[in-house]
Amino acid sequence: MFTPPDFDTIRAAILRDTQSLIPDADISADSDHYVHASRLASCAAGQYAHQTWITRQIFPDTADTDYLERHAALRGITRRAATRAGGMVTISGTAGARLAAGAQIKLGNRFYTTRADAVIDGSLSARVPIVASEAGEQGNCDTTAGQLMAASAGISSDVMLSATGGTDAENDASLLSRLLERIRRPPAGGNRHDYKNWALSVDGVSSAYVYPLRRGLGTVDVAITSANQLPSAETLAAVQNYIDAVRPVTAKNVRVLAPDITRVDVRVRVKLAGADWAAAQREIQAALAAYFDALTPADDVVVSQLEAVISNAAGVVDRVLLAPRENLLADTVHKIEWFKLGSLNMERMA
Repeated sequence: MFTPPDFDTIRAAILRDTQSLIPDADISADSDHYVHASRLASCAAGQYAHQTWITRQIFPDTADTDYLERHAALRGITRRAATRAGGMVTISGTAGARLAAGAQIKLGNRFYTTRADAVIDGSLSARVPIVASEAGEQGNCDTTAGQLMAASAGISSDVMLSATGGTDAENDASLLSRLLERIRRPPAGGNRHDYKNWALSVDGVSSAYVYPLRRGLGTVDVAITSANQLPSAETLAAVQNYIDAVRPVTAKNVRVLAPDITRVDVRVRVKLAGADWAAAQREIQAALAAYFDALTPADDVVVSQLEAVISNAAGVVDRVLLAPRENLLADTVHKIEWFKLGSLNMERMA
């Protein structure tokens, strides 16, 4: 492969040619010939740099963002847009009190909007769907407390909400990965790679997993995730509608579904040497969280791997894993099981 010369190399070549043509020419650093050679070398180096940049744009894996998008567009691939998280909020108050749709809920520096009217029933509570005001992963949240910005009469301003399905706009690495997948595996009439690519082309989908024949002949199940969490109902519906529109007619039944999360509680007895207990607990918690975050739907939990994760924490000299005691095998028959970290209970070893 051709390597463009740098500025100093080009200038040296010009000075050498100058002295070859004019043997008694002064080419010292303060000479006119040196200044002239520097000027020409700057122009040539700039042209080489521009030609190098043009060469990078020819290939998708080295192209800049704008040209990567043009490469992808040639094959009908567009960057996935950011999506807003959606979920449910539980409000409380006196029976019969009403909260109109469009009410604003504050959670830290994030805001959510209710999508339907709510009426407090005999249980003195009501659940209503919400959507994040801004798109992106920052709208996702586990069940947590929020505040109604303007509570109606008889409605408490304290609420509990959860939201999933928010995703950031697709980054260049993900877009390139989908483009290379299309180049290496062109559409093939509805094989499992086609279903995965169809699902990944929909906004809000971060990963897709295809299970052909899971429910019998002519069936295909596609499990999707959003930002390593469960997708929203809107994303599930969008993927289902898109795949139904493009799939081959020979597929009798295609189902797009979310995985079923199973929380795994970890209980371990450890012995430390030269390490603070609280710091070791935080490190083990973070390491276990990283291990479970790397698991995809239908992955098993391997006890020996959990033990290795704990043993690798700083200061741990011995450990006994009390729970889980044996490998956990994901259920892919009745559901698409997805293991996530639950609680961590650390005990001191005598």
